Amino acid sequence: MKIMEIVKAMNIVKGKKKKRRKKRMKKRVRQRKRIQGNERISWNKILSKIKMPQLNSYRLGALLCGMVLICALAFISRYYMLQERSEEVYEELRSERWSFHTVLPNIPVGEEETQEEVLEVEEEETSVDASLRRKNNVDFQELYQLNEDIYAWIEIPGTKVDYPILQHPTDDAYYLNHTVEKAAGLPGSIYSEGLHPKDFSAAQTVLYGHNMKNDTMFGSLHDYEDKQAFEEFPYIYIYLPDKTLLYQIFAAVRFSDAYLPSYCDYTVEEDFLGFVEEIREAQGNVNQELEIPFESRLLTLSTCIANDPTHRFLVEAVLIGEYENEREE
Repeated sequence: MKIMEIVKAMNIVKGKKKKRRKKRMKKRVRQRKRIQGNERISWNKILSKIKMPQLNSYRLGALLCGMVLICALAFISRYYMLQERSEEVYEELRSERWSFHTVLPNIPVGEEETQEEVLEVEEEETSVDASLRRKNNVDFQELYQLNEDIYAWIEIPGTKVDYPILQHPTDDAYYLNHTVEKAAGLPGSIYSEGLHPKDFSAAQTVLYGHNMKNDTMFGSLHDYEDKQAFEEFPYIYIYLPDKTLLYQIFAAVRFSDAYLPSYCDYTVEEDFLGFVEEIREAQGNVNQELEIPFESRLLTLSTCIANDPTHRFLVEAVLIGEYENEREE
Protein backbone atom coordinates (compact mmCIF):
# COMPACT_ATOMS: atom_id res chain seq x y z
CA MET A 1 0.00 0.00 0.00
CA LYS A 2 2.75 2.38 0.77
CA ILE A 3 4.35 1.72 -2.59
CA MET A 4 1.08 2.38 -4.39
CA GLU A 5 0.58 5.58 -2.50
CA ILE A 6 4.08 6.68 -3.31
CA VAL A 7 3.56 5.96 -7.04
CA LYS A 8 0.23 7.75 -6.98
CA ALA A 9 1.77 10.73 -5.28
CA MET A 10 4.56 10.80 -7.85
CA ASN A 11 2.04 10.72 -10.69
CA ILE A 12 0.18 13.59 -9.12
CA VAL A 13 3.42 15.59 -8.89
CA LYS A 14 4.28 14.80 -12.53
CA GLY A 15 0.80 15.87 -13.58
CA LYS A 16 1.14 19.15 -11.79
CA LYS A 17 4.55 19.70 -13.33
CA LYS A 18 3.14 18.92 -16.80
CA LYS A 19 0.31 21.36 -16.25
CA ARG A 20 2.76 24.02 -15.13
CA ARG A 21 4.90 23.39 -18.27
CA LYS A 22 1.82 23.71 -20.46
CA LYS A 23 0.93 26.96 -18.74
CA ARG A 24 4.44 28.27 -19.19
CA MET A 25 4.39 27.25 -22.86
CA LYS A 26 1.03 28.94 -23.39
CA LYS A 27 2.33 32.01 -21.59
CA ARG A 28 5.43 32.12 -23.78
CA VAL A 29 3.31 31.70 -26.92
CA ARG A 30 1.07 34.55 -25.79
CA GLN A 31 4.12 36.72 -25.05
CA ARG A 32 5.65 35.88 -28.44
CA LYS A 33 2.40 36.74 -30.21
CA ARG A 34 2.16 39.94 -28.22
CA ILE A 35 5.76 40.88 -29.15
CA GLN A 36 5.15 40.06 -32.80
CA GLY A 37 2.02 42.10 -32.69
CA ASN A 38 3.86 45.00 -31.13
CA GLU A 39 6.57 44.67 -33.79
CA ARG A 40 3.96 44.79 -36.52
CA ILE A 41 2.46 47.84 -34.92
CA SER A 42 5.84 49.57 -34.59
CA TRP A 43 6.80 48.75 -38.17
CA ASN A 44 3.46 50.05 -39.36
CA LYS A 45 4.17 53.26 -37.51
CA ILE A 46 7.63 53.49 -39.05
CA LEU A 47 6.31 52.74 -42.52
CA SER A 48 3.56 55.28 -42.07
CA LYS A 49 6.19 57.87 -41.17
CA ILE A 50 8.18 56.97 -44.28
CA LYS A 51 5.12 57.19 -46.45
CA MET A 52 4.30 60.64 -45.23
CA PRO A 53 7.06 62.41 -47.18
CA GLN A 54 6.24 60.18 -50.16
CA LEU A 55 2.79 61.65 -50.09
CA ASN A 56 4.50 65.09 -50.34
CA SER A 57 7.01 64.01 -53.04
CA TYR A 58 5.51 66.48 -55.50
CA ARG A 59 6.23 69.32 -53.10
CA LEU A 60 9.75 68.03 -52.51
CA GLY A 61 10.36 67.70 -56.26
CA ALA A 62 9.04 71.20 -56.83
CA LEU A 63 11.33 72.53 -54.12
CA LEU A 64 14.39 70.82 -55.64
CA CYS A 65 13.48 72.05 -59.13
CA GLY A 66 13.08 75.54 -57.75
CA MET A 67 16.50 75.43 -56.14
CA VAL A 68 18.09 74.16 -59.36
CA LEU A 69 16.31 76.87 -61.33
CA ILE A 70 17.52 79.59 -58.94
CA CYS A 71 21.12 78.33 -59.17
CA ALA A 72 20.90 78.17 -62.96
CA LEU A 73 19.48 81.69 -63.17
CA ALA A 74 22.21 82.95 -60.85
CA PHE A 75 24.89 81.32 -63.01
CA ILE A 76 23.38 82.65 -66.25
CA SER A 77 22.99 86.10 -64.73
CA ARG A 78 26.64 86.12 -63.61
CA TYR A 79 27.72 84.88 -67.04
CA TYR A 80 25.97 87.68 -68.91
CA MET A 81 26.93 90.31 -66.35
CA LEU A 82 30.59 89.33 -66.64
CA GLN A 83 30.39 89.29 -70.42
CA GLU A 84 28.65 92.66 -70.49
CA ARG A 85 31.15 94.13 -68.04
CA SER A 86 34.05 92.84 -70.12
CA GLU A 87 32.65 94.29 -73.33
CA GLU A 88 32.06 97.62 -71.58
CA VAL A 89 35.73 97.71 -70.63
CA TYR A 90 36.79 96.96 -74.20
CA GLU A 91 34.40 99.57 -75.55
CA GLU A 92 35.80 102.12 -73.13
CA LEU A 93 39.32 101.31 -74.29
CA ARG A 94 38.28 101.81 -77.91
CA SER A 95 36.22 104.95 -77.38
CA GLU A 96 38.86 106.87 -75.47
CA ARG A 97 41.03 106.87 -78.58
CA TRP A 98 44.25 106.98 -76.60
CA SER A 99 47.08 108.67 -78.40
CA PHE A 100 50.40 106.94 -78.46
CA HIS A 101 53.23 109.46 -78.18
CA THR A 102 56.86 108.88 -79.07
CA VAL A 103 59.71 111.31 -78.92
CA LEU A 104 61.20 112.47 -82.19
CA PRO A 105 64.77 111.13 -82.22
CA ASN A 106 67.74 113.38 -82.78
CA ILE A 107 68.57 112.87 -86.43
CA PRO A 108 71.89 114.32 -87.58
CA VAL A 109 71.36 116.82 -90.38
CA GLY A 110 74.14 117.22 -92.90
CA GLU A 111 74.90 120.20 -95.06
CA GLU A 112 73.06 118.73 -98.03
CA GLU A 113 70.46 116.65 -96.18
CA THR A 114 67.56 118.04 -94.15
CA GLN A 115 65.70 116.28 -91.36
CA GLU A 116 62.58 116.12 -93.52
CA GLU A 117 64.51 114.32 -96.25
CA VAL A 118 65.75 111.74 -93.75
CA LEU A 119 62.19 111.09 -92.60
CA GLU A 120 61.11 110.70 -96.23
CA VAL A 121 63.82 108.11 -96.78
CA GLU A 122 62.69 106.17 -93.70
CA GLU A 123 59.13 106.26 -94.98
CA GLU A 124 60.22 104.92 -98.35
CA GLU A 125 61.96 102.00 -96.63
CA THR A 126 58.69 100.79 -95.12
CA SER A 127 56.79 98.35 -97.28
CA VAL A 128 53.24 99.47 -96.51
CA ASP A 129 51.37 101.65 -98.95
CA ALA A 130 50.13 104.90 -97.41
CA SER A 131 46.54 104.02 -98.31
CA LEU A 132 46.71 100.91 -96.11
CA ARG A 133 48.20 102.55 -93.05
CA ARG A 134 46.14 103.09 -89.94
CA LYS A 135 47.27 105.28 -87.10
CA ASN A 136 48.50 103.45 -84.05
CA ASN A 137 46.55 105.32 -81.39
CA VAL A 138 47.02 102.85 -78.54
CA ASP A 139 48.49 104.21 -75.33
CA PHE A 140 50.28 101.18 -73.96
CA GLN A 141 51.28 102.98 -70.78
CA GLU A 142 47.62 103.30 -69.88
CA LEU A 143 47.01 99.67 -70.80
CA TYR A 144 49.86 98.51 -68.58
CA GLN A 145 48.14 100.15 -65.64
CA LEU A 146 45.03 98.09 -66.38
CA ASN A 147 46.94 94.85 -66.95
CA GLU A 148 50.71 94.44 -67.26
CA ASP A 149 50.22 91.35 -69.46
CA ILE A 150 48.93 93.42 -72.39
CA TYR A 151 51.64 93.66 -75.04
CA ALA A 152 49.84 94.33 -78.35
CA TRP A 153 46.51 95.22 -79.90
CA ILE A 154 44.73 93.53 -82.81
CA GLU A 155 42.27 95.20 -85.18
CA ILE A 156 40.55 93.67 -88.20
CA PRO A 157 38.58 96.29 -90.12
CA GLY A 158 35.18 95.00 -91.17
CA THR A 159 34.82 92.73 -88.11
CA LYS A 160 34.31 93.17 -84.38
CA VAL A 161 37.88 92.12 -83.66
CA ASP A 162 39.42 95.14 -81.92
CA TYR A 163 41.06 93.99 -78.70
CA PRO A 164 44.24 94.01 -76.64
CA ILE A 165 46.44 90.92 -76.84
CA LEU A 166 47.69 89.37 -73.61
CA GLN A 167 50.27 86.80 -72.58
CA HIS A 168 50.52 85.39 -69.07
CA PRO A 169 54.10 84.96 -67.82
CA THR A 170 53.59 81.45 -66.39
CA ASP A 171 50.17 80.03 -67.28
CA ASP A 172 49.54 79.72 -71.02
CA ALA A 173 45.83 78.93 -70.53
CA TYR A 174 45.16 81.68 -67.98
CA TYR A 175 43.47 84.10 -70.37
CA LEU A 176 41.36 81.39 -71.91
CA ASN A 177 38.98 81.98 -68.99
CA HIS A 178 40.10 85.33 -67.56
CA THR A 179 39.15 88.75 -68.81
CA VAL A 180 41.45 91.69 -69.37
CA GLU A 181 40.66 92.72 -65.78
CA LYS A 182 41.75 89.23 -64.59
CA ALA A 183 38.20 88.30 -63.64
CA ALA A 184 37.60 84.54 -63.92
CA GLY A 185 35.10 83.41 -66.54
CA LEU A 186 34.01 84.11 -70.07
CA PRO A 187 34.53 85.77 -72.47
CA GLY A 188 38.21 85.42 -71.58
CA SER A 189 40.71 87.41 -73.65
CA ILE A 190 42.63 87.37 -76.90
CA TYR A 191 45.95 85.82 -75.98
CA SER A 192 49.10 84.03 -77.11
CA GLU A 193 51.26 81.46 -75.38
CA GLY A 194 54.66 82.12 -73.85
CA LEU A 195 56.58 80.37 -76.61
CA HIS A 196 55.64 83.16 -79.03
CA PRO A 197 57.87 86.28 -78.98
CA LYS A 198 55.91 89.41 -78.19
CA ASP A 199 57.38 91.21 -81.21
CA PHE A 200 55.76 88.65 -83.57
CA SER A 201 59.15 87.71 -84.98
CA ALA A 202 58.42 83.96 -84.98
CA ALA A 203 57.71 82.14 -88.22
CA GLN A 204 54.28 81.26 -86.83
CA THR A 205 52.35 83.19 -84.15
CA VAL A 206 49.04 81.80 -82.93
CA LEU A 207 46.40 83.93 -81.21
CA TYR A 208 43.42 82.36 -79.44
CA GLY A 209 39.97 83.70 -78.66
CA HIS A 210 36.52 82.34 -77.84
CA ASN A 211 33.82 81.97 -80.47
CA MET A 212 31.20 84.04 -78.64
CA LYS A 213 27.59 83.86 -79.80
CA ASN A 214 27.29 87.66 -79.87
CA ASP A 215 30.28 87.84 -82.26
CA THR A 216 32.57 89.40 -79.67
CA MET A 217 36.15 88.17 -79.16
CA PHE A 218 36.87 85.88 -82.15
CA GLY A 219 33.20 85.14 -82.83
CA SER A 220 33.13 87.44 -85.87
CA LEU A 221 35.99 85.53 -87.51
CA HIS A 222 33.29 83.21 -88.79
CA ASP A 223 32.19 86.10 -91.03
CA TYR A 224 35.06 84.96 -93.26
CA GLU A 225 33.11 81.83 -94.10
CA ASP A 226 31.33 84.20 -96.46
CA LYS A 227 33.29 84.67 -99.69
CA GLN A 228 32.37 88.34 -100.04
CA ALA A 229 33.59 89.20 -96.52
CA PHE A 230 36.75 87.20 -97.15
CA GLU A 231 37.55 89.25 -100.23
CA GLU A 232 36.38 92.62 -98.87
CA PHE A 233 38.25 92.68 -95.53
CA PRO A 234 41.64 90.98 -96.04
CA TYR A 235 43.85 92.96 -93.63
CA ILE A 236 44.86 92.50 -90.00
CA TYR A 237 46.62 95.21 -87.99
CA ILE A 238 48.81 94.38 -85.00
CA TYR A 239 49.71 97.47 -83.00
CA LEU A 240 52.91 97.32 -80.93
CA PRO A 241 54.41 100.05 -78.74
CA ASP A 242 56.93 101.03 -81.41
CA LYS A 243 55.40 99.96 -84.72
CA THR A 244 52.44 98.50 -86.59
CA LEU A 245 52.44 95.15 -88.40
CA LEU A 246 50.20 94.62 -91.41
CA TYR A 247 49.06 91.11 -92.33
CA GLN A 248 47.05 89.96 -95.30
CA ILE A 249 44.62 87.08 -94.91
CA PHE A 250 45.09 84.22 -97.37
CA ALA A 251 42.83 81.57 -95.83
CA ALA A 252 39.81 81.14 -93.56
CA VAL A 253 39.32 77.42 -93.17
CA ARG A 254 38.12 74.55 -91.04
CA PHE A 255 41.22 72.71 -89.80
CA SER A 256 42.05 69.94 -87.35
CA ASP A 257 42.33 70.70 -83.65
CA ALA A 258 46.03 69.84 -83.70
CA TYR A 259 48.32 71.93 -81.51
CA LEU A 260 49.67 74.32 -84.13
CA PRO A 261 52.83 75.61 -82.40
CA SER A 262 54.30 72.10 -82.55
CA TYR A 263 52.44 70.96 -85.66
CA CYS A 264 55.68 71.22 -87.65
CA ASP A 265 59.03 73.00 -87.67
CA TYR A 266 58.17 76.27 -89.34
CA THR A 267 61.84 77.14 -89.65
CA VAL A 268 62.36 74.21 -92.03
CA GLU A 269 61.39 75.02 -95.60
CA GLU A 270 59.74 71.68 -96.36
CA ASP A 271 57.64 71.80 -93.17
CA PHE A 272 56.69 75.44 -93.64
CA LEU A 273 55.58 75.06 -97.25
CA GLY A 274 53.84 71.79 -96.39
CA PHE A 275 51.77 73.52 -93.71
CA VAL A 276 50.83 76.34 -96.09
CA GLU A 277 49.75 73.78 -98.67
CA GLU A 278 47.60 71.96 -96.10
CA ILE A 279 45.90 75.23 -95.23
CA ARG A 280 45.26 75.96 -98.91
CA GLU A 281 43.67 72.53 -99.35
CA ALA A 282 41.45 72.77 -96.27
CA GLN A 283 37.71 73.45 -96.41
CA GLY A 284 36.95 77.16 -96.60
CA ASN A 285 37.94 80.32 -98.46
CA VAL A 286 41.48 80.59 -99.76
CA ASN A 287 43.38 83.21 -101.75
CA GLN A 288 45.43 80.99 -104.05
CA GLU A 289 47.06 83.95 -105.80
CA LEU A 290 48.85 85.36 -102.75
CA GLU A 291 52.36 83.97 -102.62
CA ILE A 292 53.61 82.65 -99.27
CA PRO A 293 57.36 82.05 -99.68
CA PHE A 294 59.51 80.29 -97.11
CA GLU A 295 60.62 82.54 -94.22
CA SER A 296 57.38 84.49 -94.39
CA ARG A 297 55.93 85.33 -90.97
CA LEU A 298 52.52 83.79 -90.42
CA LEU A 299 49.76 84.87 -88.08
CA THR A 300 47.07 82.35 -87.14
CA LEU A 301 43.83 83.34 -85.44
CA SER A 302 42.28 80.25 -83.89
CA THR A 303 38.77 79.81 -82.52
CA CYS A 304 36.35 76.95 -81.96
CA ILE A 305 33.52 75.72 -84.16
CA ALA A 306 30.11 75.21 -82.58
CA ASN A 307 29.21 71.51 -82.15
CA ASP A 308 32.51 70.37 -83.68
CA PRO A 309 35.17 69.87 -80.99
CA THR A 310 37.51 67.99 -83.36
CA HIS A 311 38.13 71.01 -85.60
CA ARG A 312 39.15 74.65 -85.28
CA PHE A 313 38.30 77.62 -87.45
CA LEU A 314 41.53 79.27 -88.54
CA VAL A 315 42.13 82.64 -90.16
CA GLU A 316 45.60 82.50 -91.69
CA ALA A 317 47.51 85.65 -92.62
CA VAL A 318 51.00 86.55 -93.78
CA LEU A 319 53.02 89.63 -92.86
CA ILE A 320 53.18 91.98 -95.84
CA GLY A 321 54.74 95.01 -94.18
CA GLU A 322 55.35 97.10 -91.10
CA TYR A 323 55.80 100.75 -90.30
CA GLU A 324 56.91 102.81 -87.34
CA ASN A 325 54.46 104.79 -85.30
CA GLU A 326 54.01 108.43 -86.16
CA ARG A 327 56.43 110.69 -84.33
CA GLU A 328 55.38 113.90 -82.64
CA GLU A 329 57.68 116.73 -81.70
